[in-house]
Amino acid sequence: MIVYHGSTEIIKEPDVLHSYRLLDFGQGFYVTTVKEQAIRWARRKAGLQKDKTAIVNCYRMADDIGALKHKTFPKDMQEWIDFICRCRDGDMEYREYDLISGKVANDKVFRVVDLYRTGIWDKDRALKEIRAYPNYDQTAFITQKAIEQMLTYDSYFEV
Repeated sequence: MIVYHGSTEIIKEPDVLHSYRLLDFGQGFYVTTVKEQAIRWARRKAGLQKDKTAIVNCYRMADDIGALKHKTFPKDMQEWIDFICRCRDGDMEYREYDLISGKVANDKVFRVVDLYRTGIWDKDRALKEIRAYPNYDQTAFITQKAIEQMLTYDSYFEV
């Protein structure tokens, strides 16, 4: 399967060290199966960095995860929102996994997660407010072992 990573760099050898830690699923190398999502992310990054080109890196992702520990979230978003809150609060629980897959929250997630985290909103209200992009997904490669076992650089294109 082909997966995509939006960036301003050509990344032939991805690693888990160059990621910001307080992301949805913690520090890792993030990919998606949705090309449009990666294009959007690449353009967003390029817009924040002057004189940078938006680049989408393409990788072949193996289907067999072997003995890797893989966390996936069910369609029920209850566990998902709590996990994201913990990761954004700096909890290191995500390090129990080699890779984590699930939905991508929309741009309101920062506000909603903060309101939920501080107790202003309860979980039901937060879940009603958060609308995950229905066709967007993300997989975070948490360990370098997972990257080496599952990802092979294929190509890139500028957007």
